[in-house]
Amino acid sequence: MDIFKKCEQVAHIEAVKARGVYPYFNPLETGQDTEVIINGRKTLMIGSNNYLGLTSHPEVIQAGIDAIKKYGSGCSGSRFLNGTLDIHVALEKELSDFLHREASLTFSTGFQSNLGIISALAGRNDVIVGDKENHASIYDACRLSYAKLLRYEHNDMDDLEKILKSIGPEKGILIVTDGVFSMTGDICPLPEIVRLAKKYGARVMVDDAHGLGVLGKYGRGTAEHFGLEEEVDVVMGTFSKSLASLGGFMSAKASVIEYVKHVSRPFIFSASITPASVQSARAALKILAREPKRVKDLADISEYMRQGLINLGINIIKSSTPIIPIYTYEDEKTFLACKMLLNRGVYVNPVISPATPVGQSLLRTSYTATHVKSQMDFAMKQIKEVLDILNPNEQ
Repeated sequence: MDIFKKCEQVAHIEAVKARGVYPYFNPLETGQDTEVIINGRKTLMIGSNNYLGLTSHPEVIQAGIDAIKKYGSGCSGSRFLNGTLDIHVALEKELSDFLHREASLTFSTGFQSNLGIISALAGRNDVIVGDKENHASIYDACRLSYAKLLRYEHNDMDDLEKILKSIGPEKGILIVTDGVFSMTGDICPLPEIVRLAKKYGARVMVDDAHGLGVLGKYGRGTAEHFGLEEEVDVVMGTFSKSLASLGGFMSAKASVIEYVKHVSRPFIFSASITPASVQSARAALKILAREPKRVKDLADISEYMRQGLINLGINIIKSSTPIIPIYTYEDEKTFLACKMLLNRGVYVNPVISPATPVGQSLLRTSYTATHVKSQMDFAMKQIKEVLDILNPNEQ
């Protein structure tokens, strides 16, 4: 059998394209901001992870430009060998200081961060216990680690305890959870996770890709939000969301970082983060530390949108984060809604099965600290009108 045979079995994709409602790979003609240009038209962006609105900040842009002038376009090697620059080390120190951690380590992408962390810390004699709705990178990291993966029902602490009870004392246990779940926007019950970890001798790792810059008074993430910064063993984060760049990191005790640096294959055998990405992330981190009001602005504009949608009778998944999913229920309606909204100048993201259960399809909307209420009013009006057209019997 030809291994490429599966590549020809794409009739379902071609059918969606033929109907003119294919919602993916829309090329932007400008940078990420509250408004972008798509197909030559100004479009309100409510589908980005640019939570603090820093991708267009002059300091962030200038830092990237200056980095290329000084260091060139790339590092031409692994961090393990010739690819470490002084600015990599500086960024890791600044992350540790900001997050109140002993040490940090940067990776070339957020996805790679989870691959590198989990595959280094967990092995054949260990067990990883993870939330069923964890990010795909966590699942792939578990496969790479060769550890046994046991999954608990989403945010179900009774199920988590049941699983922990079943694991023998000879096994090392790593509990891994998203801090903020990327599709639904809900937050993990970290206090209970920490309590159970202590009870059963497990370690805790939080993927805070969507928590950094979003949760906590100062934007330090899920652990700060719950007052548990001393209790979480490993924090993972990305630069591609609140920090307006590209790359990822882990923060933990110095001994853990030192071990991962010398064992993690995804870290050792990958080229290091480009100079522009490093310096842009450093600039964004400095702005976050200097201007924590951006975290409050983000929470305020998100709550304004959330309450507005509820007041309009729109069925959403309720959360307290900038991720606000709107139920469309059916895949086809989701595609149609995305297309109709784009035609009206609003960009949203589709979430369909198998990313969500059948019959639970969503429009994933997400917000930025630099959005303003007039933009939210426009978005709400367009969403309401489109959903009314698609669901005439519910008006």
